Amino acid sequence: MISRVLFILAHQYNNGSFYSTYKKLKENQYKQYDYLRGEQDKKLQNLIKFSYENVPYYHNLLNGLKLKPDDIKKVEDLEKLPILDKETIIKNWEDFKPKSLNEMRYQKNTTGGSTGKPLNYRLLKKDKFLSQCLLCRGWGYGGYELGDKVIFLAGSSLDVGNKKNISSLLLEKADNFKKLSSFDMDNNSMEKYVNIINKSNYKFLRGYASSIDFLSSYIENNGLSVSSPRAIFTTAEKLYPHMRKRIENAFDCNVFDTYGLNDGGISAYECSEHSGLHIDTERSIMEVVDDTNSPIEKGVGRILATSLENYAMPFIRYDTEDLGNIIDDVCGCGRKYKLLKEITGRQQEMLQTPERKYIHGEFFTHIIWEITGVKEFQVVQEKLDRINIKLVADKNFDKNQLDYIKEVIGRRSETWNVEFEFVENIDRTKAGKYKFVINKLK
Repeated sequence: MISRVLFILAHQYNNGSFYSTYKKLKENQYKQYDYLRGEQDKKLQNLIKFSYENVPYYHNLLNGLKLKPDDIKKVEDLEKLPILDKETIIKNWEDFKPKSLNEMRYQKNTTGGSTGKPLNYRLLKKDKFLSQCLLCRGWGYGGYELGDKVIFLAGSSLDVGNKKNISSLLLEKADNFKKLSSFDMDNNSMEKYVNIINKSNYKFLRGYASSIDFLSSYIENNGLSVSSPRAIFTTAEKLYPHMRKRIENAFDCNVFDTYGLNDGGISAYECSEHSGLHIDTERSIMEVVDDTNSPIEKGVGRILATSLENYAMPFIRYDTEDLGNIIDDVCGCGRKYKLLKEITGRQQEMLQTPERKYIHGEFFTHIIWEITGVKEFQVVQEKLDRINIKLVADKNFDKNQLDYIKEVIGRRSETWNVEFEFVENIDRTKAGKYKFVINKLK
């Protein structure tokens, strides 16, 4: 198959160990969990030793706790260390730089800001490469094979709409990916997307859960017929049962939910049993902790991540600010990974313009987080022709920046009235989070 050969050759060119790594990961999925956990422990020991010897923050942390690298030999030993949050990273930014950083190949990334203010971080190229291999394996749970055509319906967090250089465009072509933006979803756009889907001979659809659900509603409400992929992969947001049902009805195929974070290195993928998401062990350690910060084997709690391969910026017991429901069931598919039943705390909403255009909530997070002096914000829509933006600003905020926000929003809708409200704080949910975008329209 030509597309498969091109896919493999392109990724081998980027990293000569791509195919061998991918094959090893495929073999791992049916190995005993004790083996997988043992490999995790080895990687953890190497990471702790490196961090103590090369990263000032961790060197000082362990000394302050009177710990040595040998005191943390297995996953359970992580409880000896405190939880790492974004504020701590920002405050100690320089101390998170490894002494050998200049010798590493890495890229600068920024978190999407769906659960908190975006965080700048470094991602080792080797770590990113591993995440791509795990992604291919995870899609394989739904029948994907290397080189199969995939249509994306998403925003910039999935690299849709971002500016690309020639090499990135060539790799995307070799990957056999077609990318559609979820930032502009009016009737014309959705009609165009349906036409592209029907003509593209694609095999899989991947994207934000809310965006694919929204397109599914459009298909159903207009009585349209759409060609069915082998499967659909949802990501980035919580997939509610009613959304899964609507998507499956519209596209006449199974939906496979996925979860991943590059900053923490976590990833988990649903298989055909649909009994939960299999938590990958090769790239990171996932902990789920209760309100007392104690790890739990089942139930709902905060997700912590320890990235085992990102030596450019080690994240150890990093608070992802996501809530997850972990279960102790064994999946009938034969894979031995632990199961995450669902993510309970990730969701962005769609807003509607007077022109009947629908805009994904991530659009606003990328605009407003670029503004200097914004500590927190929340976008609320109560009427079709009006949105209210609540801002928590610091002393560096310049009100002239409000004109810029209006200008950018105006490019999406000329008839939206944008109102600003300066507040002391944004109300949190019972779980201690706040929603960035709220749609109160019926």
